[in-house]
Amino acid sequence: MSDITLYRLQACPFCERVVRTLDDLGLSYRSRFIEPMHSERDAVKRLTGKRTVPAIVDESTGVTMSESANIVAYLERTYGQAEEGVA
Repeated sequence: MSDITLYRLQACPFCERVVRTLDDLGLSYRSRFIEPMHSERDAVKRLTGKRTVPAIVDESTGVTMSESANIVAYLERTYGQAEEGVA
């Protein structure tokens, strides 16, 4: 079972950026597709304090965050280290 949950929308380019990073790093994750209406994204607001996506919850580190650039940087910093030196 994955420790990372990704909250996302269908066809969201920012969400897809995070998906590509998760896939590139070989990380397993759960996808939770949320309401397209911004005003109805209460599940995400309860987690991050915002209604924006993408958002992740990483149970193994206790990190919850939103904003694709921040998420990508976090994933690469936290999980990309093991990939260094691999040809």
